[in-house]
Amino acid sequence: MLRLHIFAIGRLKAGPAFDLCQDYQQRLQASGRGIGLDGLKFTEIEAPKGLTGKARQDRESALLLRHVPDGATIVVLDETGKAMTSRGFANLIADIRDQGVGDIAFLIGGADGHGDVLHQQIKQNKARTLSFGPNTWPHMLVRVMLAEQLFRAATILSGHPYHRE
Repeated sequence: MLRLHIFAIGRLKAGPAFDLCQDYQQRLQASGRGIGLDGLKFTEIEAPKGLTGKARQDRESALLLRHVPDGATIVVLDETGKAMTSRGFANLIADIRDQGVGDIAFLIGGADGHGDVLHQQIKQNKARTLSFGPNTWPHMLVRVMLAEQLFRAATILSGHPYHRE
């Protein structure tokens, strides 16, 4: 079973975005088991105080990496990442699952983006990148978008009609 994790800088307060994340988390829990996906876990990491610029980016990246389970495939959400179709994203999840990986960790940085620590992981091919297009999205909204895409991937992989082409 592939465990899905979203690690994000900052706390999502009660409200519509929080409710949507919980909704997709519950939907994924119900639909993912039959196709080898073991739910979705959100881990929120407190943004460091008193830091700005590169120091803040580097500290946030280090905090994100500290939470990643050993042996996990890392996918960094970044504006310079690879844009994928929903079907392509579903295939990525299936490929990682089929390799016998136990965990996939999606990393969402703070409002200033990721630091050199994560960029080194990407350069060394220890992490993949993913982009939700050329637009800039609020990092809190990216959580909802990612949760929805993970649920959509599960429906694609299971043949459920939620995804229409």
